[in-house]
Amino acid sequence: MNRIKLAIASDHGGFILKNNLYKNLLIKGYDIVDFGTNSSESCDYPVYAKKVCEAILNEDVHYGILVCGTGIGMQMCANRFKGIRAACVSDTYSAKMSRLHNNSNILTLGARVVGEGLAYDIVNVWLNTNYEGGRHEKRIKMLDE
Repeated sequence: MNRIKLAIASDHGGFILKNNLYKNLLIKGYDIVDFGTNSSESCDYPVYAKKVCEAILNEDVHYGILVCGTGIGMQMCANRFKGIRAACVSDTYSAKMSRLHNNSNILTLGARVVGEGLAYDIVNVWLNTNYEGGRHEKRIKMLDE
């Protein structure tokens, strides 16, 4: 596979964690498109979730990471887009399984739920787990019906 290209975005609640994840992922060699927000001023998370979803659906990037206060709002918004499978996780096991069995293409994180170190671990596990396919494929197809 070519070098993995990621989209990342946050609202004001996830701004600091998003920026730190961005820097960490750059150091690891990922190509990243930052869709904002660019400050801690209050903003609307659906605006930023939509940008990342569109980038994935247009095949401009492979995967996306969305960060807000809890990760839940971003997940709910992202999962309204056909073809998007966003997983809000706060532990490495769920991150692994969301890729392995559910072929998630967006990871959502809650900056007020997970600390920075755990967020790095979650992202690392998520990006380094491949979809298993097989018996799960039928269920993944059902999501888009």
